[in-house]
Amino acid sequence: METQSTQMFSRQVESAPAFDLGSFEGFNFREGCSIEEPLTAADVIVWDHDRAGQAEFWPSGNHEGVDLLFANRGSVTGTDLLSLDRLLRALGDDSIMTYLRIYYAVNCRDGALAELTPLEVDEQPLHIFIGTSFTELRKEAALELFSMYYPDEFAAWEDIHCEGVVFDEDRFLDSPCLHIEEVEFGERKALIIAGQ
Repeated sequence: METQSTQMFSRQVESAPAFDLGSFEGFNFREGCSIEEPLTAADVIVWDHDRAGQAEFWPSGNHEGVDLLFANRGSVTGTDLLSLDRLLRALGDDSIMTYLRIYYAVNCRDGALAELTPLEVDEQPLHIFIGTSFTELRKEAALELFSMYYPDEFAAWEDIHCEGVVFDEDRFLDSPCLHIEEVEFGERKALIIAGQ
């Protein structure tokens, strides 16, 4: 039988994310004003809407992965943060590459964060390029994918020393067999490429 102290301990352990998820801002509808102090992910997870007042939360902008993942949503719930933390724990990694893979699964493949498994995140055949210019990223991605998928043609192209023989990166990447997602996070940009 679970006692009240056991339930409280269980809730505290559950509310302590394994990874830093940044800070959050919020609005308390009962008070009719913004919540003054910055909130941690644990604060959002354990927020008691009955006792403290119905509230809405959103990332404060100091964690590029969390900001990216929840950018298209009006608010973030404690359940969302628990789901994200569960997934990050299972993956054992909270790098920006992991957030980009989760972003793709949720926003481009219509996956539900609460139902997403590590296997679904890991098994996505994605090529991710990070930089500061989409133009440069597209050039880099096109050449890398060309050399990877068509090594013989790439070698032949490299050996051609004739003027006027160019590789059209945009035409290569605009292939109907590729899905390309351009993502901005903070000062950086990412090009996520998946096969159709």
